[in-house]
Amino acid sequence: MFLAAIATPLVITTGANAHEKESKLTTLPAAPVAEQRPYQFELHGQSVSDPWHWLRDQSYPTVDDKDVLAYVNAENSYYDSVMKPHQPLVETLFQEMKGRIKEADSSVPQKDGDWLYWIEYEEGAEYKKWYRKPVAGGDTQLILDEVALADGKEYFRLGQASISPNGRILAYGYDDNGSERFEVRFRDLESGELLPDVIPGTLSAIVWNAQNDTVLYGLANENWRTDNVRMHKLGTPVSEDKLLFQEQDIGFAVGIGQTAADNYIVIATGDNETSEAYLLPANDVTAKPMLVSARKKGREYSVDERDGRLYILTNDDHDNFRVATASIDKPNDWSTLIAGSDDVYITDLAIFRDYFVLETREGGLDQIDIRRYETPLTPGRIAFPEATYVAGLGDNPEYHQDKLRIGYESMITPDTVYDYDLATQKLETLKVQEIPSGYNSEQYRTEWVSIPARDGATIPVSLVYHKDTKLDGSAPLHLYTYGSYGYRVSPGFSTTRLSLLDRGMIYAIAHVRGGDDLGRRWYLAGKTNQRKNTFNDFIDAARGLIDRKYSSAGKISIEGGSAGGQVMGVVYNEAPELWGAVLADVPFVDVVNTMIDKDLPLTPGEWPEWGNPITDKAAYDYIRSYSPYENVTAKAYPPMLVTAGLNDPRVTYWEPAKWVAKLRATRTNDSTLLLRTNMGAGHGGKSGRWSSLRETAESYAFILSQLGVEQ
Repeated sequence: MFLAAIATPLVITTGANAHEKESKLTTLPAAPVAEQRPYQFELHGQSVSDPWHWLRDQSYPTVDDKDVLAYVNAENSYYDSVMKPHQPLVETLFQEMKGRIKEADSSVPQKDGDWLYWIEYEEGAEYKKWYRKPVAGGDTQLILDEVALADGKEYFRLGQASISPNGRILAYGYDDNGSERFEVRFRDLESGELLPDVIPGTLSAIVWNAQNDTVLYGLANENWRTDNVRMHKLGTPVSEDKLLFQEQDIGFAVGIGQTAADNYIVIATGDNETSEAYLLPANDVTAKPMLVSARKKGREYSVDERDGRLYILTNDDHDNFRVATASIDKPNDWSTLIAGSDDVYITDLAIFRDYFVLETREGGLDQIDIRRYETPLTPGRIAFPEATYVAGLGDNPEYHQDKLRIGYESMITPDTVYDYDLATQKLETLKVQEIPSGYNSEQYRTEWVSIPARDGATIPVSLVYHKDTKLDGSAPLHLYTYGSYGYRVSPGFSTTRLSLLDRGMIYAIAHVRGGDDLGRRWYLAGKTNQRKNTFNDFIDAARGLIDRKYSSAGKISIEGGSAGGQVMGVVYNEAPELWGAVLADVPFVDVVNTMIDKDLPLTPGEWPEWGNPITDKAAYDYIRSYSPYENVTAKAYPPMLVTAGLNDPRVTYWEPAKWVAKLRATRTNDSTLLLRTNMGAGHGGKSGRWSSLRETAESYAFILSQLGVEQ
């Protein structure tokens, strides 16, 4: 059974370098102790022991094992006890953060067909409301009320919302426990009534046919993967829904979408390195799906259509992608339109009636490049006002648009919505994020610095800090990263971050390998058997920042979530002396055990990212050599807060729970170690905007208290 904490006082040290020296004493109940139970398995001739294996409830995704729940609840109680003295700081931070958010706010309306659509938050509301009104004039119509849908629920997340082409029926899916199991409902927007049709267990987009009477969707299978496309005709039993597509490879996930002109529905299937696409006529969804090009291992592509011609974005002959075209009659016969480049990384392609748009990245900087079909080099890139920024296409739902909706921000510039006029080639400011409590960008400084890695690579780091912060090594610094799946952490704006900057902290983002910040090759250099580059880059970035007097060892707090939490786990093991506090959010730390369990929702699709330790001994040995859970040793560790979600299907709750249990049993010191598990949420934590904000305030209060920055 679970062993409860012994109710004896425990001395916890907090403050700068708290894991090495005492600066403050607090008497607290002892931390929970998770019993060790014998469990072994054999793999590649090795016997592996995992005494905390029992923390995985065998009835998962149902979690009802009494010992498991007792341990998780005990950790939550311990978290509450440790954080109780810091609640005034939590409340101060929360009110600061809340004061920077305009409570009654709305998005910029966008035209789609005969309607203008937008969303609004009401004063004090956790969730938003969706509205529309006729372009020609008329009354405003509330089409979806998340506030009402979330009423009485601990968790609520809207998944997909899709309106039929004639504008009459709204299909929407929602998850009310964080498990990413979405139930689809239908509302008649003319009458306001809910239709009787209900589709449970979906995990996909919702796409309408041209006749407005049928939707395509994907059900999650028993392993919670989407391997299918089905069609539901309104007014018919869901049990009679027809299967249109079935994927046989357990590592491939299936998605659905539409081409820009709405002529075709796209069925896309693939894993993290290989893709394949099919087209269905939107006016005949029961037709046989047309294969664009058969899958080839390592080749990714996406497809769109204009006037019977396909436009394909692919990495088939260059890591940074090229744009190809093909006739819809010969979809596999590709001709290059825009060649791949070592310097320009094409991240997205958007097709419109009179032009196409390339979203690219050059030297780590976003570019939006507009090309006319008849004169492909014009008008070219949009010019933005700052030397470093984040920019991308916003919501542009119509096939023919004279203006492009664009989003823009930087680490010191709040989120800005522009329209770009194609005729005048000018940017029109539609909205700048309002900060009610006040904000002056001139009070802050931002930098982009390059730090050498141990193997000669150069690691970009984005920095932002208050102009009065001294750059002499005395400032505390918060270092964030992700570094997986080719996902870039954009150096954008954050209102919550200001609470750190105004207390003299520097905020930094390490753009490590594993992300695609410097192009596709930057991503490839941080996956599978090169994964350790990601961890080394993060440590080297921290040491480089210390060398440049941005901070000092022991004054650096670090943060990463999910696969970024894996980075936290590795650097926690490898360089504990550098960190003053660690935030590991839903961390992927039990890598070996997860990647050998092919029944978990994400595992088969993850093998191209991490390697398959079931069939490949070299992959097993490599993963085992860095996996945070396996590499916990008897040493002094810095303070850490770990978060988890009981219903999380991506990083299951037992990964952080097992890791914390092993750390408690193995480490040689008593630095603060906390596990906070959301009992009614999943991978993203709490769902309401204020509930989520309070969690951020709690996390920031933890790192500030551990670093001794509590003013």
